Amino acid sequence: MATLDYETLHAAVGGTAVGLRARTALEPLGGPGDKVFPPTYGVDRTAATRYAIETRRIGGQPVPSVVLSSVAAQANHMELVLLDAVRDGELRLPLVSVDFSVHRATAGFDRISSLEASHRIFDALLRDSLLGDRLFRLSDVGQKITEATNGNAAALYHYNPATLLFGGWDSTGPKGGRGSKYERAITSEVVAMGIDRGVKTASRIDAAGIELKAGPLYLAENQSLGEWTADPAEAAVDKAGKPLLITGGGEGAAGRPSQVNHGNVTPSIDSLAGGVTADRIEAVTVVSFAALRKLRFPLGTDGQSLQPLDRRRAAEAAARTALAALGVAALTLLFERGFDLRSRCVLHACEEPQLELIGRAGQHDTVTVDREGALALVDEAERMASELGLTWAKDEILLQPTDRLVGLIERSRELSANEPAEG
Repeated sequence: MATLDYETLHAAVGGTAVGLRARTALEPLGGPGDKVFPPTYGVDRTAATRYAIETRRIGGQPVPSVVLSSVAAQANHMELVLLDAVRDGELRLPLVSVDFSVHRATAGFDRISSLEASHRIFDALLRDSLLGDRLFRLSDVGQKITEATNGNAAALYHYNPATLLFGGWDSTGPKGGRGSKYERAITSEVVAMGIDRGVKTASRIDAAGIELKAGPLYLAENQSLGEWTADPAEAAVDKAGKPLLITGGGEGAAGRPSQVNHGNVTPSIDSLAGGVTADRIEAVTVVSFAALRKLRFPLGTDGQSLQPLDRRRAAEAAARTALAALGVAALTLLFERGFDLRSRCVLHACEEPQLELIGRAGQHDTVTVDREGALALVDEAERMASELGLTWAKDEILLQPTDRLVGLIERSRELSANEPAEG
């Protein structure tokens, strides 16, 4: 089994392969047969489940299956492992980040980078921030990103190559819905197959023995000692002068001790989101070289034409190889970190991840790469592209949030502190 090196990847991206994939069997940390909990979704009360359950055809047979980690969620996980490698000095990758740390109202946010923002380089957090004294999208850098397209992607490759790999749509920029769209070149998903649904039980005995009849509780007029009071004389009142019952995050009617998380919880059974057991769990990650080959680079990152034609073709092949190498690093680092997807859904690989280069006629060439090899592959590929005129920005671009953005965050924090969570 060969180790994936630059020459092999460059040839594959250049046309000998349509893509790369990794299929890895996983199992619950508790072992085969242990229950795992998929993500839940908002559904109608008449729904049979809150999970994304579907039927997949495997070996010609219908198999009940459920998504444990979606394509979007896996993309976020891969972006975060890349970000950690950047912050640890193991990987050099262009970033655009909003620095919230200088504002007291947004203390604790620190920096939010284009690898963390929901819409990557096109996210509204970046759009509503300043580069120097100009809004980011009106700055020289922002305008170059706005004008980039699949047919002329050099500016986006220079400032934010991750968006070319993970995909994006510039729907919130100056061009609105006519903004450039970039196909995902890497997709990953974790699916449990051959599933049976379970149930989840819940109950709680209050350690202090607080009973329902100990209420009602009221919203305190003076909250220096807390938000609630049992004395109606100390309660805030409505326009009619009637004491206001406390409402909060707890279950049950207003005024109950459970509204402030005191008291017992009646035993219950949840059949909508009670976890699943599965015959097989698999993570599938695909890097599409066909998608990368759609990206064109007629100009270098200096804005100059990449001529003659042979030079342009060589530069384009090198840039696409750098993006593919970034995808290899993302999936390698993610597999190394493991699959702690959420509470009660911790998985581990049953084998070392193996990569398959899929040829045009379907032939499979299995290759391996470890963490150090994957990071070195990115470094070499970026250097080769740079020598041909397509470079990555060397320094992280730091933006400052506008006052209106800081104010919006501050008001949102105040609402979160004073109101029950929506939904």
